Amino acid sequence: QVQLVESGGGLVQAGGSLRLSCAASGRTFLSMYAMGWFRQAPGKEREFVAAISWSGSNTVYADSVKGRFTISRDNAKNTVYLQMNSLKPEDTAVYYCAADEWRGVVPRRVPDYDDWGQGTQVTVST
Repeated sequence: QVQLVESGGGLVQAGGSLRLSCAASGRTFLSMYAMGWFRQAPGKEREFVAAISWSGSNTVYADSVKGRFTISRDNAKNTVYLQMNSLKPEDTAVYYCAADEWRGVVPRRVPDYDDWGQGTQVTVST
């Protein structure tokens, strides 16, 4: 099992940037896992944002964030990042990172992931 802690959320004006971090701990190596970022706005279901393969060589993004967000990882630091640029009010949500044991593909669905962080709030004002 992997313990995940997100940080870096906050309040930002539309057009601004934030970088989220997800630190992993536990008796494991982050390089064994695909990592994903999801978000959940009030009254809505949790939705996929971005994911990255164990090596970092493959990344996938939701259409709504493609070209604005970048997912990356540093396995030596057991940390995954989400750089968010050109933020929009509709990006407002609680952002969660998640881990899934590497199975050869980069997963995009909530049920694919076994371990989740507690979330960090991102609020984008107009």
